[in-house]
Amino acid sequence: MKSNRPYRCILLLILLFITGCASVTISPPALTRPTQIENIPFVIAGRIVVKHKGERTSATVRWAHTAQEDEVLLFAPLGKTIARIHKSADGVTLDTSDKHYAAPDVELLTQRVLGWSLPLAGLRYWVFALASPNSAFEMQSETNGQASQLLQDQWVINYLRYATPAPDSLPLRINLQRGELNMQLLIDEWQVRAVTP
Repeated sequence: MKSNRPYRCILLLILLFITGCASVTISPPALTRPTQIENIPFVIAGRIVVKHKGERTSATVRWAHTAQEDEVLLFAPLGKTIARIHKSADGVTLDTSDKHYAAPDVELLTQRVLGWSLPLAGLRYWVFALASPNSAFEMQSETNGQASQLLQDQWVINYLRYATPAPDSLPLRINLQRGELNMQLLIDEWQVRAVTP
């Protein structure tokens, strides 16, 4: 008669492994807004859905921002790069798979090449649920202190989801609208740290 001891040992090891894994708690990354965001480097990764004049565009997005420059990468569903937008003190460039474009302004360049405007100057504040200090604005907030809607530069920005209920929590889902342009930004990952685009 064969012994069941080896099987019992294997079963015991599996149970110990599962129990050990269950007892390990992993803390999520900090998802609170820094007290001072001016010149703070950050990286966000997620998805962007753009609806404009009856057309719909969807892409994965990675945006790296520093005080000196911005790099926005847009990827198709299978990972192919749709566009690379790079902004620095020298101006703005936009590269597709086969063409290179340059201009002094991000919104004008993205409108010309992609068919819709990317408001990068304001967006660097709006993603933190803050108004840009460069123009007038109206802000509405929930009872917990989180921004619910921001009106600035003819944009209507609605904050649909935050990482936590805390007043200084970072937004995870933002809807932006100006005229016929509707843009939804879904942020899957925040990194607020020193980075190089």
